[in-house]
Amino acid sequence: MRRSAAAVVSVAWFVAVGGTFGCLLPYLLNEWHFHRPLPYWAVAQAAGVLLICAGLVPLVESFIEFTKADGSPMPLASPPHLVVSGFYCYVRNPIYVGFLAILVGEVLLFGSSGLLEYTAVAWCVGAAAVRWYEEPTLARKFGAEYQAYRRAVHAWLPGLHPWTPADQTAPAEGD
Repeated sequence: MRRSAAAVVSVAWFVAVGGTFGCLLPYLLNEWHFHRPLPYWAVAQAAGVLLICAGLVPLVESFIEFTKADGSPMPLASPPHLVVSGFYCYVRNPIYVGFLAILVGEVLLFGSSGLLEYTAVAWCVGAAAVRWYEEPTLARKFGAEYQAYRRAVHAWLPGLHPWTPADQTAPAEGD
């Protein structure tokens, strides 16, 4: 796929999926109302805004890495080679990690127990998608290259040091 087409597909996928699951569904579930369940909740709300902003960083950067690899995170428009640059050097699922940070930020911003439940369900769905769809698909498509990457880089907790494909000795400390 040409880089310009990859960029268009990536932006469309980002808006469609991120907008639907990060904004539209929480809004439709009537959870986008500001609550202050505890005194001094304004501090938690400020932390929520920071988490939302921090969560956007790996999300946007991951989409850029996919575009630079002439593909998109969308399964039908994946790049021709394994993306292991950017935040993928630290964690195998930076899009999911960033998205979860955004949802936790929304929980704090809105002070919503309903959004906390939604976040838990979203993590379970994402973890299941990774385990039973994405990992087997990547293993079939990239074989030993993906297996080496999978052994070296954590699935959910970012490592402190970046992994490079030449660094075959760095074991993942757990998923």
